[in-house]
Amino acid sequence: MNFPLSISDISLWLAVMAIILLVTSELISSATEYSRNIVIEKNRLRLVALALGIEFMATVVMRIFQPF
Repeated sequence: MNFPLSISDISLWLAVMAIILLVTSELISSATEYSRNIVIEKNRLRLVALALGIEFMATVVMRIFQPF
């Protein structure tokens, strides 16, 4: 059975999720008066966003070296 997503689809999903998480972490950390009410670990959110960005770069490298 074939996997329904291609590397391009996974790469696009990773890129969008990394951007959303990075923007969210920056917005949470910059708004100091509102960030007191938010119960989320900002460092963990940023690390997950960076991990998704690294995975995106890995899929880009895979697509570069994949034979046509």
